[in-house]
Amino acid sequence: MSNKMSRRFREAQEKVADRVYEPLEALELLKETATAKFDETAEAHIRLGIDPKYTDQQLRTTVGFPKGTGQSVRVAVITRGEQVKVAEESGADLVGSEELIEEIQKGMMDFEVLIATPDMMPKVARLGRQLGPRGLMPSPKGGTVTTDVAAAIAAFKAGKQEFRADRAGIVHVLFGKSSFEAKDLLENLKALQETIDRNRPSGAKGRYWRSVFVSASMGPSIEIDVNSLRDLSLDEVE
Repeated sequence: MSNKMSRRFREAQEKVADRVYEPLEALELLKETATAKFDETAEAHIRLGIDPKYTDQQLRTTVGFPKGTGQSVRVAVITRGEQVKVAEESGADLVGSEELIEEIQKGMMDFEVLIATPDMMPKVARLGRQLGPRGLMPSPKGGTVTTDVAAAIAAFKAGKQEFRADRAGIVHVLFGKSSFEAKDLLENLKALQETIDRNRPSGAKGRYWRSVFVSASMGPSIEIDVNSLRDLSLDEVE
């Protein structure tokens, strides 16, 4: 395995010690190990003490990142009537009714977020096979089934992100770019931690937080001290 690593990755990995890091220190190291020739994405991988095969241990919600994600997000909206004009004027990249549903059924997936108004959900339900595996099916919990289309578009364009725990109870979230200041990455990561704590599933027993790793998209994993992150007050970060 090590023979297949690029020299760039090997040199980045050598900078990461086999220990748990304080949050800000870890994010400074993430920036230092982001040595690809493009602005890498900052990723968080959080293992929780939950088993999502039980409905009362599932986690699916949204997080609003105070510093944004640094990514442009293409938003599609399935609606009808007056809401079509509202969606278009609010900056949606794709807007439609039955015709947009048909395009998606045929394989068109040129968007990262799909918002639907409640009156369209019976028809959107037909798209389960196309949207489900990609995690794009609109849901009230994810803030993507709503009558306030304008607010939803604005929030997702500004960096709001839906996430869920996978089958192993791990949350994978993109929370910024390696070009961000470490303090801004920390503010986003803290918002994610608080969101996960606020939405702790009712069936989660015992130790909820197991581990937190961060990395640049092409960089090595760096473990963060879970308790330090949860106890952190952003006022302490100068």
